[in-house]
Amino acid sequence: MNGIAVLIPIALLLGLGGLFAFFWSLHSGQYDDLDGASLRILIDDDRPTDDNG
Repeated sequence: MNGIAVLIPIALLLGLGGLFAFFWSLHSGQYDDLDGASLRILIDDDRPTDDNG
C-alpha cells in the first residue's frame, strides 16, 4: 500500500511533465512545418564536400 502512495504522485508528476513538454513544443513551432521534413530528404545537396577523398 505504501508503494502505491509513492507511485501515484510520481506518475502524476511524469504526466504533468509530458503535458508541459507537449505544450512547450507546440508553442515553440515544432508542428508548424509538417511537410517540410518529409520533402527535405528528397532534395539533392549539390554542394561539394571539403574532403579530398
